[in-house]
Amino acid sequence: MQSLDEILVECERLHGHMCAGQLLGARMAVLGCQLIGVEDPRGADRKKVIVWVEIDRCMADAVGAVTGARLGKRSLKYVDYGKVAATFLNTETKKAVRIVALESSRALADERYGSIANKRERQFRAYSEATNEELFKIEAVALELGEMDSPGSPRSRVICSVCSEGVNDGREVVRADGTVVCRGCDSGAYYQRIETT
Repeated sequence: MQSLDEILVECERLHGHMCAGQLLGARMAVLGCQLIGVEDPRGADRKKVIVWVEIDRCMADAVGAVTGARLGKRSLKYVDYGKVAATFLNTETKKAVRIVALESSRALADERYGSIANKRERQFRAYSEATNEELFKIEAVALELGEMDSPGSPRSRVICSVCSEGVNDGREVVRADGTVVCRGCDSGAYYQRIETT
């Protein structure tokens, strides 16, 4: 794996700027890969790693930059828990770890480097120098990756009987009467259609 400095250059390129969340996410991803036995996540081991991120913030971009995991490749999964956390799975060994940024890690910058006026500089210094144990809670976990969630071509495709839109990989709902609908038509979409004239 590349050095942290090299990784951070890639994180900044992909994210558009460098911030403390990027540094924390990069360290989390490097640690996650090490713990599941993935040495080259963007190269030789690229098909071995799947990652679930639990927040849609800077940290998630860093995890993607380090691991090479992408939504479009189905190797990056997003679970909206609002937590600075990620789970790393080695698809060959089935070894998985969940890593969470400790709330106490936020205070490290002010505790250790309160004399530095710039908050960003304090955070970078703390997140660069703190141990993994000071920054993260690490737990071994078990999870099942279903066939419909695995990388690769779609396993199935159906058409919603209400909106006529295609639905991939078992995400459809089969109603009691056997009607096949998409989740939006079944339980409400995150958007509202606007009638145009």
